[in-house]
Amino acid sequence: MKVSQIAAKVVVRVFFILMLMALIPFLQGDGDKLSHLYLMPKNIWTLAFPILLILGFIALLIICAIKKYKHQDLNWLLVINTVVLIAYTATVYIRIYQLIK
Repeated sequence: MKVSQIAAKVVVRVFFILMLMALIPFLQGDGDKLSHLYLMPKNIWTLAFPILLILGFIALLIICAIKKYKHQDLNWLLVINTVVLIAYTATVYIRIYQLIK
């Protein structure tokens, strides 16, 4: 059980650190490039998976925090959800970074 607690806490912290690091180039100024950036999906249903992923992350994070990371299955679900969320946000970040370069 201890391994799942450590894994869940580490992965969530890595996610938040990566999110902060991803915001640095956008906060350095030069907001002119970002004001002309428009991302529109061809089909609105393509946003269903990212929305479910983010809502699942928030729900699992709150549940695990309330239960103090005592349930091993919830911890591993949080780890898997966070790893997939990291992969998804990395691809979105790379795509946006290519568009503003």
